Amino acid sequence: MKNGYRGNILHRAQYFVMRDGWSDYCIFAFQTLPFAFEPMCAETTRKIMLEICANGLQSAIHARDGGADRIELCENLPLGGTTPSHGTIVLGRQQLDIPIHVLVRPRPGNFCYSWEEKEVLLEDIRFCRDQGVSGVVVGALTPDNKIDTAFCRDMIGVARPLSVTFHRAFDFTDHPFEAMEALISLGFNRILTSGQKPSALEGKILIRELHQAAAGRIILLPGGGINEDNILELIRFTGVNEVHLSAGKYIPGTNYSTDTPVSLTMATSGEEGIFVTDTERVKRVVDVLMC
Repeated sequence: MKNGYRGNILHRAQYFVMRDGWSDYCIFAFQTLPFAFEPMCAETTRKIMLEICANGLQSAIHARDGGADRIELCENLPLGGTTPSHGTIVLGRQQLDIPIHVLVRPRPGNFCYSWEEKEVLLEDIRFCRDQGVSGVVVGALTPDNKIDTAFCRDMIGVARPLSVTFHRAFDFTDHPFEAMEALISLGFNRILTSGQKPSALEGKILIRELHQAAAGRIILLPGGGINEDNILELIRFTGVNEVHLSAGKYIPGTNYSTDTPVSLTMATSGEEGIFVTDTERVKRVVDVLMC
C-alpha cells in the first residue's frame, strides 16, 4: 500500500451502514470497490460525510471528481432546487460511482402542495426508487407550518427502502423540536437544516441543540452558506457528522447580448448564466476535512 493511503473496506462499510443503511453502502461498495484506496492525511481518518448539492449532471460529476462522498442531485438550485429530469437521474446513476440522493420538489415556493402536486411527488419518488438511487430528499408542510405527517408517511412508504431526508422545509416550521420528533416518528433518516437562519453558521446553536436532542435517532445535516472557510468551525461547534454544501460558482452566459430586450423568464437579469459545482472548491473542502 502506498504511503498516505488507506484501503479499509470494512471501515467504509460500517461508515455507510451507520448513516444511510444498506442501500447507500451497497451502491458504494459494488460500484467503487476498485477505488477503495483514497488519499488521506497520514495521521487522520476522515469521519465527516461530505454531501455536495449538485445543480445537474455536470455539477454532480464535478463534485465526484472533487472527492464528494455523496451527491444531492437537483435542478434550479438558485431557486432553492427542484426535481431533476428523469434523464439527469438515469445518467447520474450510470456515470457516478458514489451515492446519489435526489431532491424531489415539484416547484419553487412554499411547501404546501395541492393534490396534483402530491401525485407528481409520489410518481417522481417511485421513479427514483426504481432507478436504484441511494435516497430521496423530500418535505411537505401544512398551511400552519407543521409537518404534513399524512403525506410524509405516504412519501416514505413509496420511497423505502431508500434513505429519506427531510429537506429545508424544516426551517419554516414554528416549533423545530416538535417537528424533529414528528420526523423521527415517521422514520426519516436525516434533516437538512440551516438552523432556521439564513446560514448554518448563524443557526449553529439550534443545530447543536437539535443534534444533541436527537441522540442518534436522526441525523442532523447542516446546509446553507457552508464553505471551506467555515466548515470546521461549524463541525466543531455542533458535533455533527455530515455536512451539505454546493461549493459552486456562477458562470456568466455568452449567448445573449447584454442589452437584448428579450427575456425567457420573469427574472430581470441573470438568466443567461449557470451555477455549477466547482471541482477545485470541493477539493479544498475535502482537504480541510482530512487534515
